[in-house]
Amino acid sequence: MKTARKITVQLPRELLEKAQKASGSGVTQTIREGLQLVAASRTYAQLRSLRGKVKFSRTVAELKTDR
Repeated sequence: MKTARKITVQLPRELLEKAQKASGSGVTQTIREGLQLVAASRTYAQLRSLRGKVKFSRTVAELKTDR
């Protein structure tokens, strides 16, 4: 992270507690992880839309022998 902004956010207490419990982290890290997930959600949707449409030139067996 190059620069940081200090912000004040009002959140429902229950939501923050649930998010912290799920992440196992403090407030700052929980908020960062949540924002990263929101930022990545469009990419995830684009990847899901490609399901079954991408043709690979190598088989799974070929990939395994490449190790």
